Amino acid sequence: MKKRSLYTSLVLLLPAFFLIQSYSNKKREIQKPNILWIIADDLGTDLGCYGDSLVYTPNLDAFAKESILFENCHTVTAVCSPSRSAMITGMYPVSINSHQHRTRTKAKKILPKNIRVITEYFEEAGYFTFNGSVNNKNKPGKKDYNFKTNYKIFDGTDWSQRKKGQAFFGQIQIHYPHRPFVCDKENPVDESKVKLPSYIPDHWVARKDWALYLETIQQVDKKVGKILKRIKEEGLEDNTYIFFIGDQGRPMIRNKQFLYNGGTQTPLLVKYPNKKFAGERRKELISNIDLSVTSLKLAGIKKPDHMQGQNFLGKYQPRKELYTMRDRRDETVDRIRSVQDGKFKYIRNFYPDKPYTQYNAYKRNMYPDIVLMEVLKKQGKLTQVQMNFMNDQRPSEELYDLSKDPDEVHNLAENREYSDILNKLRLKLNKWLEEVDLATYPEDQKEIDFWKKRMAYMDSIWKIKRNLPVNVTNEAYLLWWEDYLKNK
Repeated sequence: MKKRSLYTSLVLLLPAFFLIQSYSNKKREIQKPNILWIIADDLGTDLGCYGDSLVYTPNLDAFAKESILFENCHTVTAVCSPSRSAMITGMYPVSINSHQHRTRTKAKKILPKNIRVITEYFEEAGYFTFNGSVNNKNKPGKKDYNFKTNYKIFDGTDWSQRKKGQAFFGQIQIHYPHRPFVCDKENPVDESKVKLPSYIPDHWVARKDWALYLETIQQVDKKVGKILKRIKEEGLEDNTYIFFIGDQGRPMIRNKQFLYNGGTQTPLLVKYPNKKFAGERRKELISNIDLSVTSLKLAGIKKPDHMQGQNFLGKYQPRKELYTMRDRRDETVDRIRSVQDGKFKYIRNFYPDKPYTQYNAYKRNMYPDIVLMEVLKKQGKLTQVQMNFMNDQRPSEELYDLSKDPDEVHNLAENREYSDILNKLRLKLNKWLEEVDLATYPEDQKEIDFWKKRMAYMDSIWKIKRNLPVNVTNEAYLLWWEDYLKNK
């Protein structure tokens, strides 16, 4: 009788057991962490929390106090489409043929069969994925990936579109501080207090341009403030990892499109849900291809074998070296590779016969410093450091001591005292090129010709809009820039 009673009791309790188990499973599903990337366009480490006293970034500075601040984060390249392609795949752009900027839609390559964007892994794990913008929940954010897929990369444009209780992985894109710069009338930056890097002439035009860049960063800060406020108001703060990063470094001469730190170094702030490690500053090398692997790990998703990024949170092995690359940018054909170990950087120029400043319509029409330096060069008013970037040729190899020469202007490649360091980094780059740089060279000439025509057309459009002749002289263009900047 007792056995039968026990058996009956167990039978009666089974539905309750399965109900509790089901509830427990659902609870665990709800407790998956949300992961949010906030990505600014063309942002160097020019924030208050990184030591810039001129810029006013109260939201990001407060966020940094609750986050881990990484002092040495770099993007794989200093232009958006290959950099963003790397972030979403965890792969070097030269390993998946997405290294040129840009590529026509019909000429873009389908990702290799074994390569998948990280949103696929998140979706398989039950996550809602999105790519959005700050002010409009229905507006998709910038992607600019330099490859094609046969599937939709994101589920939506905002976390509000997910199922109730569903965890999300998403990106919110902020267009600033991409050129053209915008003023911040509430907190204008005094151009007279701007201190320029040694490779830019100390001229009011250059200082004013830099001041406007800082004011545009202040617009980024305001947008970040809106995002963080919404997360807090919606009760998401305690279950969301938040990453803040730029898609590349500064949109300045010798920075954007090049491999000096000004072009690749960007802020990286990571806030844990419980504010763990709040206020920490870390100096190890981080690449933006590492964001994918790290984010997957936070979600409990195993790193795919093909991914080249490394985890940098929790238990991890810091990077020993960091690699960056440059290829065609719009119509401008180039090829540069670099490796750094945190103290020294080695750069290899594959076209030493070409000037750094070979024609690029976008930069020619959007960077006042370029025409300024051309005029000052003609007048003999550039320093030797500034002239090095304006020469008709460039060295095949460059080596910089980053701790002593943060502007990377004193090339040590021919200094015998550094020959061992030069050879060590040269060999590391050779090995990386052999194992990782699987890109197609030379590029199809049809693609180059298309972009030459396209950018020649854009060149004429910019000048027509500015009431300038197509063959405007540097002196006349500088006068236009002076008038434009005086009215800002």
